[in-house]
Amino acid sequence: MKIRQPLNCTSVSFQRGVNLVEIMVAMVIGLFLVLGATTLYVNTKKTSDVDDAIARLQETARYAISVIEDDVRMANYYGLLKGGSAIDNKNTNSSPPSAFTVVGTIGGSATQTCGADYASDIEQYIGASNNGYLSNPSYTIDCTAFGAAVSSADTLTIRRVEVNIAAATDTTSGTRVQVCSTRSSALVTRDTTATCPAAPNGEFHNLIVNGYYIDQQSMQSTTYPSLRRKRLIDGPTFMDEEIISGVEDMQVELGWDNGDATVDSAATVRYVQPGDAVLAGGRIVSVRIWLLVRSEQADGSYTDANTYSYGPRTGTAVSNLSASGAGDAQYAPNDHFRRLLISRTIFIRNVLGS
Repeated sequence: MKIRQPLNCTSVSFQRGVNLVEIMVAMVIGLFLVLGATTLYVNTKKTSDVDDAIARLQETARYAISVIEDDVRMANYYGLLKGGSAIDNKNTNSSPPSAFTVVGTIGGSATQTCGADYASDIEQYIGASNNGYLSNPSYTIDCTAFGAAVSSADTLTIRRVEVNIAAATDTTSGTRVQVCSTRSSALVTRDTTATCPAAPNGEFHNLIVNGYYIDQQSMQSTTYPSLRRKRLIDGPTFMDEEIISGVEDMQVELGWDNGDATVDSAATVRYVQPGDAVLAGGRIVSVRIWLLVRSEQADGSYTDANTYSYGPRTGTAVSNLSASGAGDAQYAPNDHFRRLLISRTIFIRNVLGS
């Protein structure tokens, strides 16, 4: 017979629950952890959004500059003959050389959509307006802007021909303006019966005339600016096309050299504003461009308190680039949009004497 040992009550262990104080302490610790994780996420998201906005500004600026740069580098390229001064039948509508077969001239309202000589003044391979000299700046290309041009922004016109050789204008009505060039002579034509001389071999190239300007509107929004251009197309007429939205201002300086047998080095080229009297002599060998790029969306946590001074913008600051007196004014927007200012100096490959 087994004898049971008496229970030792002192050896029994009792389990206790979590009391209210411990629960509250745990909750406070958890809240701090959640708050820390949330703050980290919000700050990371904000930093990421800022980085994305800056990256988009840089991307916009790079693309805008690349389009203009490629165009400027090829200014004054007219096929086999170098320089527009030796090309006949342009804005003067002079008699072409007897070696060419030409029925008509380049005149006419269709060609003059953006001004009497805008399409055919190919001797002026770089044309620019300096609205900084205007007390009441205004858009200076003689054809209607897309929406409302930024009146104090400069304009830039490049004239040249396409690199590829073209067939004589392939439209029955002769609507494509072309340059037919040989090693010794050339002319502008939009005549379907025009022929280039056989000896020396002549080439047809389609004429390119691009007029760049800044508009207060874009395809995206009536309040979002854009870089646009008037481009010569079949017709002949000019098409308004958007290069990229987000460009708020463009300022231009022209690099001048004295016109001797050699092109001066970059260090000795003199940069002047479009319209400067010195440009009446010598030649334009380079173009310096400033572009101011603006974000599409405002950031309420950011205020652009910068005062932008570049190119001719050295006068009393304004907050509206289209305001009266804004032509040579510094720009102090004081709003919630992010901006990026870039500059590029572009040398022209096809300068006489180079």
